[in-house]
Amino acid sequence: MKLIVAAFLLFTIAYEGYSQDIKVKAYYHGDSAQLSTYDPTKISHIIFCFGHLEGSRLKINDAKDTAIIKKMVNMKTKNPKLKVILSLGGWGGCETCSDAFFTSEGRKEFARSVKELNDYFNTDGIDLDWEFPTVRLDNDIDKEPVHKTAPEDKKNFTDLVRQLRKTLGKNTTITFAAGGFQTFLEKAVEWKKVMKEVDFVNIMSYDLVNGYATKTGHHTALYSNSFQHESTDNAVKYLIRNGVDSRKIIIGTAFYARIWENVPPENNGLNQPGKFKTGISFRDFDQKLSPAQGYRYYWDSTAQAPYMYNAAEKTFATFDDKRSIELKTKYVLDNKLGGLMFWQLGSDKPEEGLLDQINETRKRHAD
Repeated sequence: MKLIVAAFLLFTIAYEGYSQDIKVKAYYHGDSAQLSTYDPTKISHIIFCFGHLEGSRLKINDAKDTAIIKKMVNMKTKNPKLKVILSLGGWGGCETCSDAFFTSEGRKEFARSVKELNDYFNTDGIDLDWEFPTVRLDNDIDKEPVHKTAPEDKKNFTDLVRQLRKTLGKNTTITFAAGGFQTFLEKAVEWKKVMKEVDFVNIMSYDLVNGYATKTGHHTALYSNSFQHESTDNAVKYLIRNGVDSRKIIIGTAFYARIWENVPPENNGLNQPGKFKTGISFRDFDQKLSPAQGYRYYWDSTAQAPYMYNAAEKTFATFDDKRSIELKTKYVLDNKLGGLMFWQLGSDKPEEGLLDQINETRKRHAD
C-alpha cells in the first residue's frame, strides 16, 4: 500500500510540474525543406502561416502549403505532444475578414470549413490572425488601411470564436493573435467574452514601433520607458486588469530586427526621426548586424531591450537577442503566464538560436 501511495505522490508531482510548464509556440512561414532543420521537441505548438479566405471558408492555397502542413503533422513522430495549428490571415491577409464574418451564416460557414480541414489534415486547431477587427491601422497612423473594418467587427469576432468552439468541440485548440498596442487592446476585442471560448491569446508584442512610425524605438520592448508606452509588460498588465487569466496569455518575441535609415546620432539613434528600411532575420545577424558592418550594440536597462546604431550609415536596429529572450522567458515564469510565441521559426538558427535560449532558460528555472 505504501508503495502505491508513494507512486501516486510521485505521479502527482510530475503531473503538476508538467501542467505548469510554459508553452512555446512557433509561427512558421517557410518551405517544407527548411522545416526539416528544426527540432520539434523544443516547441509545444507549430502554427502554419497562412490560410486565407475563399468567400467565408478557410482555404489552403496550393499543393506546396498542403505539403508543409503534412510535414508539420509528421513532426509528431518526434514529439507526440506537439500541436499543429492552422491559421488565418496575417498582416494584409485578412482583406475580406470584416465582410466574410459580418453575417452569422458567414461565421458558421468558416467554422465548418475549419473543422473539415482539421479532419482532413489531422491538425489540432485554428489560430485567428485577423489584423485587426475595428482597428484600421495600429497606433492610429493616418494612412490607408490594409483591409476594410467596421464597428461591428468587435462583436462579430466574439461570435466567430463562439461558433468555432461550438463546431470544433472542447478538445480542439482555438487561439488568436492580438495586437500588443494600446489601440487594439482597448478597441478590438470583448476580452471577457472571447477568452471564455479560446485556449490562449498570442500577444504580438513586437512591431510595437512599426514600419509607419516616424521615430525609432524598441519594436519588442519588455517594459515601457519614458518615451515609449507600448511594451510587452503594458499589454500583459492591461489584459490581467481586464480579467484575462494569466495562464492563457502568451507573449510574443521577435526572431528578426527592424532597421531604420536616415537616423541622426543623438542618443545612439534611439527615439530619433528616421524611416523604416527593412527587416533582418536573426539567423543573419552575424553577417548583417555586426561590428564588422559598422554596428555598435547598446542596451536600454529600463525597457530591457537591445538596439544597435551604425554611425557611418546612420541606420538603427531594434530586435530581440539572447539576453532579451532570456528576460522574457523569466518574465513568463515569474508572472505565471501561459508561455511564449515567436515570429517566426524560419528566421532562427537551427542550433544555438533564440529558441534554444528559451529552452535553456526554462531548464535553469526548473533546476
